[in-house]
Amino acid sequence: MDREDTLHRLKNIAGHIHGIERMVENDAYCIDLLRQIQAVEAALNKVSANILNDHLHSCLITAVRGDDPEERERVLKEIIEVYETATKV
Repeated sequence: MDREDTLHRLKNIAGHIHGIERMVENDAYCIDLLRQIQAVEAALNKVSANILNDHLHSCLITAVRGDDPEERERVLKEIIEVYETATKV
């Protein structure tokens, strides 16, 4: 994971959220608000996907290749939990 890229993305998202706050304060058109919120959600999903990708290519691979079956199960369980949480709406 490129930490600097992730931090940059998160700072951009925070700025975008502040913009949405100002839109609400100024009684912006509802559809415009929804579009901005969707943009933030998409940006957060991208950050999440990047972090998950990094985890799969580092922590998960290390655990799967390792000799500790409990560690393998723990890491796999974490992935399942993250997936289950992500699919709840």
